[in-house]
Amino acid sequence: MTPDARPTRSKYPHAERQDVVQELHGVRVPDPYRWLEDAESASTLRWGVEQESLYEAERAAWPGLEQWEAEVAELNAVDRARPPKVRGGRVFWLRQDAGQEHPVLVVADAGTDTAERVLLDPSALDPSGRTVLDAWEPSLEGDLLACQISSDGTEDSLLQVIDVSTGKIVDGPVDRVRKSSVGWLPGGGAFYYVRHLDPRLNPGEERYHRRVYLHRVGTAPEADALVFGEGRDKTQFYSVSVTADGRWLGITATLGTGRGTDVYLADLFAGPLGRPLLRPVQEGMGAATRLHAVPGSGPRDRVWLRTDRDAPRGRVVACRPAELHLGHAAWREVIPERPDAVLTHFVVLPGTGPEQPLGLAAWTRDTVAEVTVHDLVEGRQVATVPLPGTGAVGDFSAGPQGSHEAWFAYTDFVTPPRVLRFEGRTRRATRWERDAPGDLVVAGAVTRQVAFPSRDGTTVRMFVISPTGRPDVPRPALLTGYGGFGRTMSPRYRAQVLAWVRAGGVFAWAGLRGGGEEGESWHRAGSGEHKQNSFDDFAAAGDRLIAAGWTEPGRLAVMGGSNGGLLVGAALTQQPEKYAAVVCMSPLLDMVRYELSGLGPSWTPEYGSARDPARLPTLLGYSPYHRVTPATAYPAVLLTAADGDTRTDPLHARKMCAALQHASSGAGPVLLRLERGVGHGDRAASRAAALQAECLAFLARHVGLPAPRRPGPATP
Repeated sequence: MTPDARPTRSKYPHAERQDVVQELHGVRVPDPYRWLEDAESASTLRWGVEQESLYEAERAAWPGLEQWEAEVAELNAVDRARPPKVRGGRVFWLRQDAGQEHPVLVVADAGTDTAERVLLDPSALDPSGRTVLDAWEPSLEGDLLACQISSDGTEDSLLQVIDVSTGKIVDGPVDRVRKSSVGWLPGGGAFYYVRHLDPRLNPGEERYHRRVYLHRVGTAPEADALVFGEGRDKTQFYSVSVTADGRWLGITATLGTGRGTDVYLADLFAGPLGRPLLRPVQEGMGAATRLHAVPGSGPRDRVWLRTDRDAPRGRVVACRPAELHLGHAAWREVIPERPDAVLTHFVVLPGTGPEQPLGLAAWTRDTVAEVTVHDLVEGRQVATVPLPGTGAVGDFSAGPQGSHEAWFAYTDFVTPPRVLRFEGRTRRATRWERDAPGDLVVAGAVTRQVAFPSRDGTTVRMFVISPTGRPDVPRPALLTGYGGFGRTMSPRYRAQVLAWVRAGGVFAWAGLRGGGEEGESWHRAGSGEHKQNSFDDFAAAGDRLIAAGWTEPGRLAVMGGSNGGLLVGAALTQQPEKYAAVVCMSPLLDMVRYELSGLGPSWTPEYGSARDPARLPTLLGYSPYHRVTPATAYPAVLLTAADGDTRTDPLHARKMCAALQHASSGAGPVLLRLERGVGHGDRAASRAAALQAECLAFLARHVGLPAPRRPGPATP
């Protein structure tokens, strides 16, 4: 299909504009495509089939699609491993070799050179690739494994217990589990976990109303003891943990995806396991706090807390459980807040006793990771851990009691994830011996970090990845961001970034308000009533790319997913003339009704609720679906969605597609890519590569970037 044959409004599938208007707090809110919210109606199904045919016809005409697919697949085809968990003489970890569709869970004897064996392979369970391992947790003795598996992208998991020696299922399934944390008790006879209420028995409840339960292995889930959550807010998320000696149970309750947490601790030696006496460590403070307890049974036990209470960039405090009733006054600071960095991770290395623990802390300074070592008794920093480059760390895992080890992952824009092993005695991190061999670094991409002012003068930073590392000539540019939920846009290996740059383009990765780049104050400055700041920061990033000569008008594209889909939807509708093409993936776009589907009810702490008359004007003011204006020359737009997405319902993409196809006077096209049998997140590697490649091919066509020509993804 030539550019002159792109779809016009008359060639788009017909979508009836209905006279649907909802009145909220005296404001009339038009919603002409509300009928597209019903995924199973005959009219929606017919419209969806016609959109799919349109997309397939357009995709067939994209130049170089096969080259994009080959480049992305090859850059994705690297061996990967994740940090291990050591339990009872066994070591467990996820490994994904190049060419495997999903990570597999493997196990080996700890401290030996014995070969690992595959304990769980999602592809063996389901050759179609639609089944994923959502979460897993070995028992303290390492002889049992609780695993959570879901299909078709729903993330609604079934929890089962596997005998590690035989691989046989010995308990379960337990349904209505969604990536729950699992707190095993010693002996492997029971564990605490989080489960949703049965909607059949609890009509009118939210779909994901959660409770904490105690499950005894070998018994029916219906007999599980309710431990926590009765009478609490319906949108709360819970996590559970139990110390290795089985004494302390910790429960964290987060209101939706807000940053504030309530924290509770129970001495399991002091009462029945099914009715633990949970005492508050923190309640109703609006601060994010996480528990880190050290096993022990004496009066010198400590609880370590990573918190942003009175410290928006994060700090670590200590408290003795016997003094919890004293509240905040009993906290003793051991790692203070830093003015130049944000605390992102913390793990305790208990060493040989309760008096010798070390703390391993990870920070981001200007969005780049640093790792430091702290004496948690004296409260002083004793070392900085050298890292392989300028990148990101995560997935921290501490060794067993008496160990001085910890593991964590490292990556950057040109370095695939690798697992590092930290040794507390030497205070250094080296490549973990069971990780993939070699140190591959992708050639042909150079990273720079730049700073620029946003609309209100606030300094914002972004990474710019390009073939030369300087704005030597204007190139086709692709800008992305997130700007929500306190999430930090750290340097990470991404095949689509490298494919774009190795083809000759510029890829920009912006850290916007609403994220966590500068701590909790930065997050709050781009959420709720301040959400427009995220969009202003993103617009300023695009302006900077043009002003500095990285690109030029007509060659700037944007892409984002989930909250990032909302971001680029806002960019598209607020400044349509600025962008040549837009890819909007798994987005939120109707911000008046977002809380009525998917996980929307849990996101009101981040965005606000249309039921609140004070928040409706803000939501309606930036809601992309409601800002679509007839006879506007919108750029080329590709919206992607998945039918199994239980977070952001595909209705957002459907309604926005219909609205843009009706309104746009631009050359277009406006397209919808609906993927079946997957959801919001994890999917088979080949399907992920296909999605990425098609998005890049679409964008490249509209900014004039030729398909990549160089074979081979990496050099030693």
